[in-house]
Amino acid sequence: MKIRKDTVKDVLHLALPAVGEMILYMMIWVLDTMMVGQYGGNIAVSSVGLSSEIMYTFSNILINVGISVGITSLVARKMGAKDYKAAEEYSTLGFIAGAIISLFVFLIFFIFSADILKAAGANENVISLGSPYMKIASIGIFFNMLMSILNAILRGSGNTKTPMLASVLINIINITLDYGLIFGKLGMPELGVEGAALATSIAQTIGFIFIAVYSTKKSKLKINMKYILDFKCHRMRDLLKLSIPSSMQEGAFSLSRLLCNFMIISAGTVAFAANQIATTIESISYMPGWGFAVAATTLVGHKIGEKDYKKAEEYAYTSILLGTLIMLICSVLFLVVPNGLIRLFINSSETEVIRLGALCLMVASMEQPFMAVSMIVGGILKGSGNTKTPFIVSLISSWIIRLPMIFYFVYILKLSVVYVWVITTIQWIFDGTLIYILFKKDFKKIKERA
Repeated sequence: MKIRKDTVKDVLHLALPAVGEMILYMMIWVLDTMMVGQYGGNIAVSSVGLSSEIMYTFSNILINVGISVGITSLVARKMGAKDYKAAEEYSTLGFIAGAIISLFVFLIFFIFSADILKAAGANENVISLGSPYMKIASIGIFFNMLMSILNAILRGSGNTKTPMLASVLINIINITLDYGLIFGKLGMPELGVEGAALATSIAQTIGFIFIAVYSTKKSKLKINMKYILDFKCHRMRDLLKLSIPSSMQEGAFSLSRLLCNFMIISAGTVAFAANQIATTIESISYMPGWGFAVAATTLVGHKIGEKDYKKAEEYAYTSILLGTLIMLICSVLFLVVPNGLIRLFINSSETEVIRLGALCLMVASMEQPFMAVSMIVGGILKGSGNTKTPFIVSLISSWIIRLPMIFYFVYILKLSVVYVWVITTIQWIFDGTLIYILFKKDFKKIKERA
């Protein structure tokens, strides 16, 4: 298929702000890990890393890649069909449902933080640092989930710039407070790990307020309580029909990864810190994939709403090509400067953490293009209203390939943490290849129906 200049421009117009937003949000976690690692070494990294991994796993499953994806997909298609009333109704129902779920998730993390870390297999040192971190950070996670829902509405309407501006604001506040509250600088108290959690919570709360004010005053779509009073079951059913498979897809991937982390932490804080730092670095690399997936969901959704299937396919292939090329650049960086990247996150005296982390990154370089294809094609299929295929592929790759192999080679045979990354590379090669094949078949059926 020929890639046209105007198509590239449309994709980049939506994708680049989304990529910027995703990277900036991920930088919150990155900066916390980086500064905490410099402050307290591998135990501090393990405490913050495990706590964050657990909280973000469930917020992603239920909200960020769950109900938010359903909202974006439905809003995009209704906006494309010029049915603005329905778009606003889905926005309102999605926000209310998401807010109830977010409150429940916050209460679980806040009340049971120590029990959750103990169940994860953390030792007493990690629990003593991680439990207060999780309690404080859970407040920020609550507002982050609410903001994610509002951002999903904005993206569905074609606005990816405002969520990016919010992420800039959050990062400026977070990095300033991180530096001050972790190390006791800028006239602030030295709070260490708890300071990192407090900084993140304050920044995310202010970010939510910014997005909430914008959504109330300037957004094309408003949260209107009349749709709650005039509740329509079929609208909520439509939303859940898309959101639940999307949540299940993220759950299939993230829960398997979380279980793998529980296995890795049994190998000790050095191995876990190396894996956590490598994961944190890689999390930045796959943000372009998420950004182009968001653009693809919106653009493909709009065009399918307009019944312009040829243009929808053109947007799909353009998104795949551009996103994959950007993630290939990350592959090169992982191969060329792995040691330098790891050293940013840990004291230079932690030589074994640096050595293991660098090896993990070098292996990770091979999975980047396949990860890009998986993420972007998943976004395309969600834009077309198909959230089941990404879920099935993720379920197979995560629970039939990744989890059993890590259990055997890492947990049973006690092989190096580097083997975790060899196994995830195999997973992503399978995942990216299979979902691309299924996507081509799916779009062929869509065009035939047209």
